[in-house]
Amino acid sequence: MTLRKFAGLGALLSIVMPSLALAADEVAAPVLNSGDTAWMMTSTALVLFMTIPGLALFYGGMVRSKNILSVMMQCFAITGLISVLWVIYGYSIAFDTTGMEQGVVNFNSFFGGMGKAFLAGITPASLTGPAALFPEAVFVTFQMTFAIITPALIVGAFAERMKFSAMLVFMGIWFTLVYAPIAHMVWSGNGGLMWDWGVLDFAGGTVVHINAGVAGLVACLVLGKRKGFPTTPMAPHNLGYTLMGAAMLWVGWFGFNAGSAAAANGTAGMAMLVTQIATAAAALGWMFAEWLTHGKPSALGIASGVVAGLVAITPAAGTVGPMGALVIGLAAGVVCFFCATTLKRKLGYDDSLDAFGVHGIGGILGAILTGVFAAPSLGGFGTVTDIAAQVWIQCKGVGFTVIYTAIATYIILKVLDVVMGLRINEEEEAVGIDLALHNERGYNL
Repeated sequence: MTLRKFAGLGALLSIVMPSLALAADEVAAPVLNSGDTAWMMTSTALVLFMTIPGLALFYGGMVRSKNILSVMMQCFAITGLISVLWVIYGYSIAFDTTGMEQGVVNFNSFFGGMGKAFLAGITPASLTGPAALFPEAVFVTFQMTFAIITPALIVGAFAERMKFSAMLVFMGIWFTLVYAPIAHMVWSGNGGLMWDWGVLDFAGGTVVHINAGVAGLVACLVLGKRKGFPTTPMAPHNLGYTLMGAAMLWVGWFGFNAGSAAAANGTAGMAMLVTQIATAAAALGWMFAEWLTHGKPSALGIASGVVAGLVAITPAAGTVGPMGALVIGLAAGVVCFFCATTLKRKLGYDDSLDAFGVHGIGGILGAILTGVFAAPSLGGFGTVTDIAAQVWIQCKGVGFTVIYTAIATYIILKVLDVVMGLRINEEEEAVGIDLALHNERGYNL
């Protein structure tokens, strides 16, 4: 009877175990979350909306009427160029983790492999995310929109004086040697240089804004000042466009920050809230600083304050609380106002549309203050227990990005200047880039 019992039990297990194993496989298999997928697709569209038409209008309104099409054209051309380069190799450089190991510094700590070049291996069934819950194709497109807007931001620093052909070549090389590697170092995961340092950059304070702002400053210094700057008046020709663009940036930024949670969850919800708080505080901070300094608040000022707040809260959006956001936003509005006005005049550089004064300074300020207000003791939701140590880490990340971006950008520009020339001639500058290089006018009366 005993042997018969074991024989029967063995037969039963031979039937049940494969079924249990199959069930376990079914449970373990990643399942697409339609809610997360819908949110990430929405966020992707919002971030693309920030560049075209948001940034195109924001910058387009601030230049003189003879150059409006050139700035908009640059935003559209960059969108096309970076989209293609992202597919060919950019995504792979930024997010391929081949050869990476936590705590080990090697080539792949700086530069991703080519395992995902041409989006190899990505199919409709490929899933990714914190728990592999949405299509990798959506993640590829979401990160593509970040790669698009970063070089587009640089346009504001050299507006009205760079050749269109030189701009295209510069942006392609800069994306390859600067943007994609910095994104890899910060966001690729264990083994990435700044990831292993512990740098907090939730949505791109370092990768996007410091990167673009510093590159913009170097570009405007290498190209030199616009003809007539600063004695000739160069007032924005259509502040209505600029305000509309700023409004689009404000709305689109919810995809930028809340979308960086990579899920429709509590982190995304808090990121949305702190983004709104910081932006509102920065708009008021800039407005009142200008009011007290110059006697009148301006539409251009409040629009610039909006962008400064959006920039500063970007690295902190996933870890700071509402009161931290309020302080970061207010500080960004006031500090960026003085840097974009007083500091720029004192140093004499021609950052046409304040790419460095808003994005560079705002990104640096936000990155450093993230180390302070991510601490739970100050209402944050990060894991920071030693504020001084985290601030040092943030400063180290800022310093590395500033130095790497400045040197690489300078070298790229100087080589291109020798090879093809960077700047339009004086006659073209007087006529305006719209007519000189594109044979079009923004306004035909």
